[in-house]
Amino acid sequence: QVQLVESGGGLVQAGDSLRLSCAASGRTYSTYAMGWFRQGPGKEREFVAAISWNGGSTSHADSVKGRFTISRDFAKNTVHLQMNSLKPEDTAVYYCAAEPQAMGVMTYTYEYEYWGQGTQVTVSS
Repeated sequence: QVQLVESGGGLVQAGDSLRLSCAASGRTYSTYAMGWFRQGPGKEREFVAAISWNGGSTSHADSVKGRFTISRDFAKNTVHLQMNSLKPEDTAVYYCAAEPQAMGVMTYTYEYEYWGQGTQVTVSS
């Protein structure tokens, strides 16, 4: 079992930056891929960014490419999402996800077994 706890959300103005963190605890696997997804009001959960088990590969949604960056800290079992130049359309609950024993980068919700509870990001215009 893997527990994921997100932090770092909040209320910011357009153009500001935020850094989300996701701490993994419990039974950790030697290889696990991680990702960030978001769900805005009245919308389906959508892919934001993903990183492979060794941090060697990443993927970012077109809507955030150039503004958001995913990274991981192996010493702290943590994955981060640095969000710059935030826009009102980035307003959503952001979820961290983990898939044990996965080697690649995964961009679909059904590919992940474990999910955090989410952290709210609100961007005002």
